[in-house]
Amino acid sequence: MEIITKYFADFTPKQLAQFAKLQELYSYWNAQINVISRKDINELYQNHVLHSLAIATQFQFVPRQQIMDLGCGGGFPGIPLAIMYPETEFLMVDSINKKLKVVQEIAEALALTNITVRHTRAEDIKDKTFDYVISRAVAPLVKLWQWSNLLINKKSSYQAKSDVYNGLICLKGGDLTVEIAESGLRPLVWNIKGIYKEPYFKEKYILFVPKR
Repeated sequence: MEIITKYFADFTPKQLAQFAKLQELYSYWNAQINVISRKDINELYQNHVLHSLAIATQFQFVPRQQIMDLGCGGGFPGIPLAIMYPETEFLMVDSINKKLKVVQEIAEALALTNITVRHTRAEDIKDKTFDYVISRAVAPLVKLWQWSNLLINKKSSYQAKSDVYNGLICLKGGDLTVEIAESGLRPLVWNIKGIYKEPYFKEKYILFVPKR
């Protein structure tokens, strides 16, 4: 938990309490349904929560914006970001229902009213659009863009700055040279090791494909 407050200092007491409960909740649910690597559960705050919050170092979500967490798995990056931005709406999407059960249960335990879940594939969503699609290590960039492109609003009516684009935000690791080249896209890339000093983040990146 201390690793979170090392980098983020403006949380309310309610948010701090919500973050503090994540270890207990994920330890319990991971024993029932394996949504996090067993070896990772003791590094939950660094490897999952802090990693998810890296998005918040480059993007600031605002009230009423619509965010889709594509392939949310056990709830990352969506749940930490939903705690951080309680007035932003998050739709957690996954094709595996048992993972969504964990997300739903944890959201309810934390009283997160800005999270809804949907058991579907992104490409089957026809009734909603989003300001941002977020994703962590789900698929190659080219696939993520194919699935999310048509679901992203070109501009957000809730964003005050006219030069801020909506788009796809991905957390990825390793050498991305080939993956980016094969996608035909030109994403903005941030190296997380320049944000966080822990060795875990050495080859971790944030990618952003703007909807222009």
